[in-house]
Amino acid sequence: MIKKRELINWLGLLGVASFLSYLIAVLFAPLAYPGYNWLSQAVSDLSAYDAPSRELWGQLSSVYGICGIVSVTLACVYVQNRLNKTLRVGIYLFAIMNWVSTIGYSMFPLTTSGYAGAFQDVMHIIVTVVVVLLSVASLVTIMVGGYREKKYVSMAVLATISLSSMLIGAIGTGLVPIDYFGVTERFSVFAATAFTAILGLYVFYGIDYLEK
Repeated sequence: MIKKRELINWLGLLGVASFLSYLIAVLFAPLAYPGYNWLSQAVSDLSAYDAPSRELWGQLSSVYGICGIVSVTLACVYVQNRLNKTLRVGIYLFAIMNWVSTIGYSMFPLTTSGYAGAFQDVMHIIVTVVVVLLSVASLVTIMVGGYREKKYVSMAVLATISLSSMLIGAIGTGLVPIDYFGVTERFSVFAATAFTAILGLYVFYGIDYLEK
């Protein structure tokens, strides 16, 4: 561990704040959505244009977006001249995914719960596909770079867990009955936000100790 933390290390905790904000929004925004069933409904239903929980979601998740973006961007800055090239590329791709997610979902929230087929809903799905592809690409790249060198295995293992959770969610939503769509979907959405927090903690504690 580093002996003295600099400002960029402390700012890594914004990744944790982002995750906690998202978790709180997912847990408590349904209180403003009568009849919302987390077992069968997606998290994005809570922020749909006509969702009664849209305002509360915005309040509870206000820290999530901005803190997540700042955290992953700082992680990109922090890893310069650290780790290996493959790991750095993976982290850069993960940061790009966060930017696409934050901007894309802000521009194209669902028009209503579920899928109404409007242009905005189509764009929401396209954003989701891009986010998933970038997430998988970034985590696989981090895994390759991490497993390549023994001193970076911990990051590779955490990326493996995150990717596994994401795949469970993606595959599960197509296999489980529609009544449990929301359960498997949450594996995917929490995988990305959790890994943002993980990168933030690496920045906070300092990746330098891994190189010893």
